[in-house]
Amino acid sequence: MIGAVILLILLYGINNILFNSFKNKFKWFDSRKVNYVFLYHLLFFLVYYTYAYFAPSDSKMYFERPTYSQNWLDYYGTSTTFIDFVSWPFLNVFGFNYEMMMLLYAWFGFIGFLYAYLFFRENIPIKITVFKNFDFLTLILFLPNMHFWTASLGKGAPIFLGLMMFAYAIKSPKDRWVTLLLASIITYHIRPHVFLFVAAGTVLGYMTGKEKIAWWKKMLVYVIMIGSLIVVQDTILGMAGLNESDDLIQEFETFSDERAGELSDSGSGVDMANYSLPVKLFTFWFRPLFFDAPGVLGIIVSLENLIYLLLFFKILKKGFLKFLKNSPVSVKMSLTTFFLASLAMSFVMSNLGIIIRQKSMVMYFLFFVIYYFLAQQKYDKIIKLKKARKLQMQS
Repeated sequence: MIGAVILLILLYGINNILFNSFKNKFKWFDSRKVNYVFLYHLLFFLVYYTYAYFAPSDSKMYFERPTYSQNWLDYYGTSTTFIDFVSWPFLNVFGFNYEMMMLLYAWFGFIGFLYAYLFFRENIPIKITVFKNFDFLTLILFLPNMHFWTASLGKGAPIFLGLMMFAYAIKSPKDRWVTLLLASIITYHIRPHVFLFVAAGTVLGYMTGKEKIAWWKKMLVYVIMIGSLIVVQDTILGMAGLNESDDLIQEFETFSDERAGELSDSGSGVDMANYSLPVKLFTFWFRPLFFDAPGVLGIIVSLENLIYLLLFFKILKKGFLKFLKNSPVSVKMSLTTFFLASLAMSFVMSNLGIIIRQKSMVMYFLFFVIYYFLAQQKYDKIIKLKKARKLQMQS
């Protein structure tokens, strides 16, 4: 435990360096709010650590596996293997214990929230309140389910970090190419199929976004993203055993049915095989709700899912499609990434416990679209009021 305390002090120092760097870059950066997010995230690190102490947890396997071999390169690969690859030097060179590894990965999760804050705040300067007096950005930064699944040793924290780094960097890829490259490496190695969705969303966003972007910049993004997908296509398809398939659609349907069947056998399984597509998506996005909550954790998650549902209702308006048509790259990228990931995972997820964990990595993309839509509506109202006042003064 002493090692974890020392590591916490070190990480706190690194946080301050990062905060000062972003504060010098962005006048609007609120280091106090981000520090509150850090303390809140530490609380969930303690909650998850306590949970893992008394219950079976994948974090224990993630801690043990990298010590089986003295050759670091034995662990290089995608999915679970890449987490072992990242952990190996901390365990075998720096001698981290279990508590230190849990804290390190919880910090990775926090840095994901830091980049989420930057992503939202840079793109949406207008303050929005929801549910009468709740600040939208503050609300989504403190959602408990998001923190719980990104506060422990495993895939959750680094994949969230990779996705939020990518979302932040794509606004200015020329200036943030190092961040973009690192984010792509992290996302691809942990979940290759999610990297596919992000790349597709980025290409679509640059093709249809309202910004006037030089053709050579668009071509650069297209070449990099499409080229990356071509290079890694075998790995992505290999995740589902489709890399040697002659009929991708049929093979994917078979894989989906098998995977859904395996997951539905567990305690919180739901029979999604016969659900229509809208019901599958609703299940992935908003369940469990109170009527099917698995245990105490499920009730807490149900409350959070109710917030998701109420926020989702805010874009079910006539003006949303018009907004979407004229929206910027960041909005179209976010919506495409969110929808493609949801579509793919809703076909293979049939366990509410796994759904709760998996959707945490993509829900922020939906929140961004909702936030931007509400901000655009508010901005349009402000412009109309200013024009009306100007006409009054002239008359």
